[in-house]
Amino acid sequence: MSHTVRVRFAPSPTGPLHIGGVRTALFNYLFAKQNKGSFILRIEDTDQSRYVAGAEDYIETALNWLNIPYDEGPNKPGQYGPYRQSERRDLYFQHAEQLIAKGSAYYAFDTPEDLSELRRSSEAKGETFTYNALNRGSLRNSLSMSEAQTKALLGQGAPHVIRFKTPTGRRVVCQDLVRGEVVVDSSVLDDKILFKSDGMPTYHLANVVDDHLMAISHVIRGEEWLPSLALHILLYEAFDWTAPAFAHLPLILKPTGKGKLSKRDGALGGFPVFPLEWTQGDEVFDGYREQGYFPEAVLNLLALLGWNSGDEQEVFSLEALTQRFDLSRVQKSGAKFDPQKALWFQNHYFQSQSSEFLVDEFSQWLTNQNIAAPVSQIESVIPLIKERASFIKDLWAAADFFFQPPTQYDEAGIKRAVKENTCSLITDLTPVLNEHPWDSEQTLSEAVKDWCADHGVGVGQVMMPLRLFLVGAMKGPDVFQIMMLLGKQEVLARLRNGLEAFQ
Repeated sequence: MSHTVRVRFAPSPTGPLHIGGVRTALFNYLFAKQNKGSFILRIEDTDQSRYVAGAEDYIETALNWLNIPYDEGPNKPGQYGPYRQSERRDLYFQHAEQLIAKGSAYYAFDTPEDLSELRRSSEAKGETFTYNALNRGSLRNSLSMSEAQTKALLGQGAPHVIRFKTPTGRRVVCQDLVRGEVVVDSSVLDDKILFKSDGMPTYHLANVVDDHLMAISHVIRGEEWLPSLALHILLYEAFDWTAPAFAHLPLILKPTGKGKLSKRDGALGGFPVFPLEWTQGDEVFDGYREQGYFPEAVLNLLALLGWNSGDEQEVFSLEALTQRFDLSRVQKSGAKFDPQKALWFQNHYFQSQSSEFLVDEFSQWLTNQNIAAPVSQIESVIPLIKERASFIKDLWAAADFFFQPPTQYDEAGIKRAVKENTCSLITDLTPVLNEHPWDSEQTLSEAVKDWCADHGVGVGQVMMPLRLFLVGAMKGPDVFQIMMLLGKQEVLARLRNGLEAFQ
């Protein structure tokens, strides 16, 4: 095996990339970058019946959005291509034939009907039918037939598959970098199909052949492939190849911790389980990108699903993750997905954005909503409301009143702020505001509070209606900050509107 670290992410283009897959891609990327190695994208599209148009582009777009691009792959060819399995079909057939020549595989001519009947009769006896060393000598295959019979059937083009001849009486010992030693008795394994009757390889053959030919040093993949590990080790042995190192990552579990996270959990819980939006028929599945999440927040969330740094640190840049990531700190047990943690990371990264970035993004958002606002106004508003937001769209919810006067007033706010004497108090205060030079929040605040003191009025009796008339609800930053930003004429106009509404 090469000492150069080469890892691969090998998704099937059968739909959108689940965040479990993104986490696998991330861990491969981090391991490759930490070891100055290569991160390869291989598209495992041998199951043509499940192929979904657009899925491959989706995978690539998602990796690029998350800033974990591959070094070699379909659109960045290296010396180990092609990188789509459908373009490597001849290679798999040659290797399947090699195994037959070595006596490690055989042709099987059993029809689907034959196998269904065998399954039915086994079930009737309360057993499970398995095609294996115990019965392969009595089934329709090249092990139970003469060479002449086999050749005749192949010559006639009889439908057949190629099966692996699982060795008997073997204790298959596998070293896993996450789970330690995994031992499997070969007698529990069936004779898996390596090459299907449609002329395509199965995952097992294609995967092992590609990992060897692409000089993959470490296979870092999901726990669902752990049951296939013994078969893959035996295939490497049958080819006389050195197996790569293996690491099986824990499942990502539902927020309840019971069972694997699915797209339905996202739909029910109101959170995305895909990096980008995906449309399937009439259904649209939310994506983290479209919801306004920063890619850094999504990566930080995924990095801590099944891995920890060994200390209390939770916030990691991609650079920091690359330095700190260590397969020995990946846990064996499933990792519970927490949508609230996603929001926590998003808020953290939002608060650390520069004002310039937020001004640009919010300006664009306003333009998209056909709301006109001068950049100077946006620059003044952002610092006042930033801490109330986690997403660009939250800025509007926190600051809409800076850009348009309220057209209605919040019921709860009316109950708190509007009393019998409210309109007369605001009417009497208006000339004071009109005459004020509007030079600073400080002097504006003093003028209003002095007026309250002179008239024996509680400050709250004036401040609450001022906020309601200016904002439309009991929200927003300091009232005098709002007034200074809106300017004298706009404030007086909004107070007139409020008086009209409540007189």
